[in-house]
Amino acid sequence: MTLPTRTIGPFTVSAVGLGCMNLSHAYGVPPSEEDGVRLLNHALDAGVTLLDTAALYGGGNNERLLGKAVMHRRAEFTLSSKCVLDLYDGKRGLDGRPEAIAKTLDQALARLGTEHIDLYYMHRLDKDVPVEESVGALVRAKEAGKIGAIGLSEMSAATIRRAHGVHPIAAVQAEYSPCVRNPEIAVLETCRELGIGFVAFSPVARGMLAGAITSDDYVEGDIRLGMPRFVAPNLAHNLTLVAQYNAVAQEAGVTPAQLAMGWVLSRAPHIVPIPGTRSIAHLDENLATATMTFAPETLAAVDAIFTPGAVAGTRYAPAMQAQIDTELLPEEVD
Repeated sequence: MTLPTRTIGPFTVSAVGLGCMNLSHAYGVPPSEEDGVRLLNHALDAGVTLLDTAALYGGGNNERLLGKAVMHRRAEFTLSSKCVLDLYDGKRGLDGRPEAIAKTLDQALARLGTEHIDLYYMHRLDKDVPVEESVGALVRAKEAGKIGAIGLSEMSAATIRRAHGVHPIAAVQAEYSPCVRNPEIAVLETCRELGIGFVAFSPVARGMLAGAITSDDYVEGDIRLGMPRFVAPNLAHNLTLVAQYNAVAQEAGVTPAQLAMGWVLSRAPHIVPIPGTRSIAHLDENLATATMTFAPETLAAVDAIFTPGAVAGTRYAPAMQAQIDTELLPEEVD
């Protein structure tokens, strides 16, 4: 099967990609390896040509899963992974030094079972290392043939411009959905101006806009337990917004997830969302959005619900926010 395509840097990819993180961690108990392999191959069969992973996901296990599941189909997809944010001595941390990036990349190549990663991101900005030095390490990796293009994740417009001054940046990845609008402050326009693709992660707001959250009774280890907008007291307020949103989706004859995906796709032609899922049925639901059209009044109704400041609670708790370089909305600033 084929899907409509969009351009990310030098790559032409399916208009909807696949974020692979939750096949290994983040939202409760991950699926079995067998189920993960099945879903990844189904995604390729269904026309997905962008797979996104990272060294951090599952402590390297997500890269290993892709290595086992789909590397025999390597020519069928654009492979992206990430460095800098990783586990160091068993603890999550940042290390943007060139030697650390080089080490993470070599480990990633080994786990993936490939000699080349098409698109390699700095997962976060290590504020103790000038971004120019970190990008320099990626330029050398590109010159060595280990990576094909350079990306940045969760970084501000100013940082993007500094990095782009060292070497053209192919893609910027950030959270973007009807209820997370931070990229609209400056990053989306900066990407458009510089010819950089924008990859939207969590386009269904970590399940909130996919009918997946009705309470904060998450399983142990679910990362949403540490995210203020997904737990009491903020969640109750946010679910009232979600109820209004779900009604708009029902009126439009689509699922809540499809409305969120359609909204993201409608924002600009240089945006490619990468929803993640453990369900083949949900994967197919997401991919169907690539060929849907949404009435302007439907999209306007979504905007009328998620007005500035409408969502209660910050995106991250303070410790996690300290690792984020993306601009803050006025309601997020103390």
